[in-house]
Amino acid sequence: MSSVEIVFEPSQKTVTAKRGETIFEAASRAGIEIENLCGGQGVCGRCRVKVLRGKVERSSHSLGFLDKKDLDEGYGLACLTTVADQDLEIFIPAQSSSEQEQILTADRVLRYEAPQAMEKTSPAPATTPQYFPLVIKFYLELPEPTLTDNISDLERIFRELHKKMGDTQVFADFSCLNSLAACLRQNQWKATAAVHLGNLACPVIVAIEGGNTSMRTFGVAIDVGTTTIVAQLINLKTREIMGVEGSHNIQARYGEDVISRMIFACGRGGIKPLNDAVVGTINSLIDSLIQKSSVSSDEIYCLVAAGNTTMTHLLLGLEPCPIRVEPYVPTATRFPKVSAPRVGLRANPKAVVHCIPCVSSYVGGDIAAGVLACGMNDHQQLSALMDVGTNGEIVVGNSEWLVCCSASAGPAFEGGGAKCGMRAVRGAIESVRIEGQKVLYATIGQARPRGVCGSGLIDVISEMLQASIIDQSGKFTDLEHPAVQMVEDRPEFVIAPGTETQTGQPVSVTEDDIGNLIKSKAAILAAMKVLLESLGMSFRDLHKIYVAGGFGAHLDIEKAVIIGLLPDIPKERIEFIGNSSLAGARLALLSVHALRKLESIARQMTYFELSVRPEFMNEFVAALFLPHTQMELFPTVGEKLTQRAKNRALR
Repeated sequence: MSSVEIVFEPSQKTVTAKRGETIFEAASRAGIEIENLCGGQGVCGRCRVKVLRGKVERSSHSLGFLDKKDLDEGYGLACLTTVADQDLEIFIPAQSSSEQEQILTADRVLRYEAPQAMEKTSPAPATTPQYFPLVIKFYLELPEPTLTDNISDLERIFRELHKKMGDTQVFADFSCLNSLAACLRQNQWKATAAVHLGNLACPVIVAIEGGNTSMRTFGVAIDVGTTTIVAQLINLKTREIMGVEGSHNIQARYGEDVISRMIFACGRGGIKPLNDAVVGTINSLIDSLIQKSSVSSDEIYCLVAAGNTTMTHLLLGLEPCPIRVEPYVPTATRFPKVSAPRVGLRANPKAVVHCIPCVSSYVGGDIAAGVLACGMNDHQQLSALMDVGTNGEIVVGNSEWLVCCSASAGPAFEGGGAKCGMRAVRGAIESVRIEGQKVLYATIGQARPRGVCGSGLIDVISEMLQASIIDQSGKFTDLEHPAVQMVEDRPEFVIAPGTETQTGQPVSVTEDDIGNLIKSKAAILAAMKVLLESLGMSFRDLHKIYVAGGFGAHLDIEKAVIIGLLPDIPKERIEFIGNSSLAGARLALLSVHALRKLESIARQMTYFELSVRPEFMNEFVAALFLPHTQMELFPTVGEKLTQRAKNRALR
């Protein structure tokens, strides 16, 4: 049999597969997303599936994640289990299903305030053209040629634009000449010129349309995240946000983090599948936006994308391989504008794509966009920007200087590496409270629990510490609490018993889970501490900490401070700013000045490579404690823990 039919349960989707193809590959073609942190390398064990009918071939590498009982019951790892010569029925357990996660589409522009000229919608003639959108349309009523005024059609366009744009010299893309003669004459010499202002020294007419189409000019701001992608449709004439859409980045099927994806791109898979995946995800968002807003894709003239350095390379089809090996050199950190068709994005064929400049291999355009959105570079006070995920990026500075670094935090903040960990999707426990003998929890979507995400892990560890169920090293001390159970002679804290979960199995936290999260939070705190101390400063000098991204939006500040993820500074100094990457991309789309400012921010940032700084390892080790070995850094946490201990002693 050259091919077989696979039925996936419980979705009942069917796909045809060839012998030797993995179950994971077949599921991906069927549009079924299976948990996959390692990019199909067989080292994460998250893609467990059960063979209900038929014969498969299992790799011996899967034995590290499956015991004899699992194998007897038909379980296998989707990435290491291949199709044989029989039709199959495959069951995907809830904990292996990669459902649509909770995507942060909200953003805030805090301090950045463009001059009033930014509110104008057509320069006539403008003294500050840099505050206009990257593409602006000019409606032109041209005088009809005569024997005494017989300049070329294109020069006639230039002459009228000169009246509206002042002394600025304007150029034209060659494609504008196609059908220009017919366009002007058929529309009684009334036309609209779409001018790209991305380079003020060289504004370019990218399209000439018949009649007055000046009100129909749109752009798309895009946050190209590793896990999720968000797009906003913007009316460039009125500056109105027409809609926002978010989606899981289907690149995740090739690996959950950028390292896994680089390994895939530079090895067996190549760049094309990753490029196709990110472009396909963005195009699906654009399709949804234009359908809901009654906008044609031909009316989109500009797109601005903000992403980390690897994601930007993959979007543009550039080789990312040198980024992951010493000395960590990307192909580029500043990217020339490129046409939308060249990238493959759904827009007007003349549309221009700008990618926000990056700083280094591991500090990208999304962080530069965040700095612009929070405005920390516009003020004298010292501020910090944190974007916490698998890779934590930190920027510290003010209007005079900016320094940044990147710390590998691992997947713990996204639920990875934990026994019952999962991303922030429906059914994930996102908050926990311990009240005496009771454990209270809340899940995303108010669904029955099937795991715990990063914010839930932080909550439960903070609560266990305050209840003295664990000590400051993360070890269990109270084995008598009803929620503490022994599993194979090792203690676990049960957040939700099996009778309450989707899977019938308890959602619990182990000492190893606690240890992994302590290491992740230690990396973030140590990175910020080293960055500040290298400048002769401390946490107390910070006027503000801006926390960006989806993880920060669901973080409990007090509990994050208690475990030592955030420094112990007054709570009002810590502010969540939502999807700052998207906000920065929108600002750049709406203002040439903002785009130039982003380029200045990227150049201004000095990158600190922590791997060559021995003090980072010292600080990392010191932070492997709840909240820290140096309790004087966390005075309010120390007081709180002491008071709670006294209260328990009095009972």
